[in-house]
Amino acid sequence: MTEQLREQLLGLINDKHYNPLKKEELGQIFNIHPAEMPMFYNFLDELEEDGYIVRTKKGRIMSPNTMGLFVGKFVSHRKGFGFVESDEEFTQDLFIPASDINGALHNDRVMAEIVTPATDERRAEGKIIKIIKREVTRVVGLFQENKSFGFVVPDDKKFNQDIFIPKRYFSGAKNDDKVVCEITVWPQENRKPEGKIVEVLGKKGERGVEIDSIVRAHGLPEEFPKKVIDEANHVAEQDLEEEIARRVDFRDLDIFTIDGEDAKDLDDAISIELLDNGNYKLGVHIADVTHYVREKNKLDKEALKRATSVYLVDKVIPMLPKQLSNGVCSLNPFEDKLTLSCIMEIDSNGKVVKSDICESVIRSKARMTYTEVSDILEKDDEKLKQTFSSLVEDFVNAEKLARILMKRRERRGSIDFDFPESKIILNGNGEVVDIKPYERRISNKMIEEFMLVANETVAEHFYWLQLPFVYRIHETPSGEKMEDLSKFIATFGYHLKGDLEEIHPKEIQGVIKKIKGTKEEEAISTIMLRSMKQAKYSPQCVGHFGLAAKYYCHFTSPIRRYPDLQIHRIIKEQLNNKINNKRQDQLAHIVEYASTQSSERERAAELAERDVHDFYKAMYMADKVGQEFDGVVSSVTSFGMFVELDNTVEGLIRLANMRDDYYIYNQETYSIIGERSKKTFRIGDTVRIKVENVNVDFREIDFSLISKLEESHIEEDLKSE
Repeated sequence: MTEQLREQLLGLINDKHYNPLKKEELGQIFNIHPAEMPMFYNFLDELEEDGYIVRTKKGRIMSPNTMGLFVGKFVSHRKGFGFVESDEEFTQDLFIPASDINGALHNDRVMAEIVTPATDERRAEGKIIKIIKREVTRVVGLFQENKSFGFVVPDDKKFNQDIFIPKRYFSGAKNDDKVVCEITVWPQENRKPEGKIVEVLGKKGERGVEIDSIVRAHGLPEEFPKKVIDEANHVAEQDLEEEIARRVDFRDLDIFTIDGEDAKDLDDAISIELLDNGNYKLGVHIADVTHYVREKNKLDKEALKRATSVYLVDKVIPMLPKQLSNGVCSLNPFEDKLTLSCIMEIDSNGKVVKSDICESVIRSKARMTYTEVSDILEKDDEKLKQTFSSLVEDFVNAEKLARILMKRRERRGSIDFDFPESKIILNGNGEVVDIKPYERRISNKMIEEFMLVANETVAEHFYWLQLPFVYRIHETPSGEKMEDLSKFIATFGYHLKGDLEEIHPKEIQGVIKKIKGTKEEEAISTIMLRSMKQAKYSPQCVGHFGLAAKYYCHFTSPIRRYPDLQIHRIIKEQLNNKINNKRQDQLAHIVEYASTQSSERERAAELAERDVHDFYKAMYMADKVGQEFDGVVSSVTSFGMFVELDNTVEGLIRLANMRDDYYIYNQETYSIIGERSKKTFRIGDTVRIKVENVNVDFREIDFSLISKLEESHIEEDLKSE
């Protein structure tokens, strides 16, 4: 059964006008063929098992919400209580007291019943009545040994129960070792969970051990199975002569790659030409990974399982073995490489007036770095211009075209948040020596624009072919979120116009332009970003709100992203007329699973990357306790405010430690206000802080407030009154 049917079915059942129906009646409504009825009934059973629907005693199907039940993810707090985050958008979390958790663990999918309804002052309270799915079966933590037993203290603070380990399951673990523990007995009333040690990572505090702990905690597979490596070695050695002969030959073109200094998996290359009619001919040439990674072979199954490469400062967990990612697939210079090429003719307004997608072979003429190309274009570096003299004109034309494409995106309303990214610098011993803002120079922006236009061109082409495809989508923000945002920015004198239910990205872009360089820029940009939905992969083309693009996909990085690899397969099958009706049905199921899996693994990779960054940032700040810095308030919560320093390190000032007044959190204005002094702190305020405490184990940094360096907008208003 398809994702589309699932969405339609749940949409009907959750509709406030829905009258509960039996399974046979639902089958009729959705025109299920009699031969497919058993499959449809199994589908309903799965939805019930997962808590999306419930059945009455008379067999009528309803939503849990209608039955007064609350289904979602359980999020525990280190103090014992927790919350259930609802499946339904805009539904406030349900508070669960510690006495009513009933054995649920952090991230479990649960069903709860509401015991005390919500009021204007307090959220609803409930108790968990069913654990639908145990989400976490393995836990990373610190092993503590006693004479006859041991226990594991989880690294994740939200996993607030130690795990009891019988002596026979120590597996060689010693006191203060970091370990991976598999839960064997789930918690019950007054009884801790039990488990066994399945891997000993090493001693607490060692850098490699701590990074491995993060990798294991997020379920990231590091080592490739031997059969996958054997297959990679085999496919990497194949003779390409016959394959090259049947492809479009671009080996005579001036094609080059531009990447970071450390990059080894080069999956995109560029060619550019200024035509006699004043248009540009842009070639985006992407490594043809699918020639080596065939559908359902061992490499493909492993790539789908991983779905993405993960970049952890000085360590990469690749989607594909290095024989492919850094070897035969990588577009290394002066080597014949198989590619998929998107050739676009682009006019002076940035419009793609003609395009062609083909299987090709290229031979890159240069492996450029972002620094080198930017120094040529921004600094007119004579030495570099001489070294790459045959390509300098191409770089100049590339910059001109990139600026045209930037203006076109800007005109249609594409949103570009200018948040600083950080680059963590390690020495040879793995110690953090510096954290610097990451520079986005002209060559970075050039490549970004060329990849964007290629991704849009490919997505639009296949949308009109009406073939199954994996799109990259970013849905329109909800009307409720936009309403809240509109109220927030109004306190600064800005406004969102038009229908907030279907807001146009130009409205957001317009505010971003107005706040550029103002003291409220950080505050508004932060809340705007939080008001957006997350981008994801989908078989449905619903557009990309942030880019203001009707059609968008990921085509340009098949070495490190599975969706790109999957759509390359579809492109090649379409080019070779291999997609019949039967194959279309197969592809519909394939792209649906690939979209879901890739979105989930992308989130896990992002969380792991963030945790590693937080670990290194805590390491960097560990010897700076007592030192003072200036920073900007980056987030305000009911328990304190986070302050971000110039180097992107973030620390918490706890409200409990702000003793000059009693501060009250205002959720609508994202601010805290002193009850007596009316002193106000909000996102974007500049403050001076002192580093009070650094806990590297928990990746936590505590600041104390010394002074506020800049008066906020609200405070000025209050004083003027």
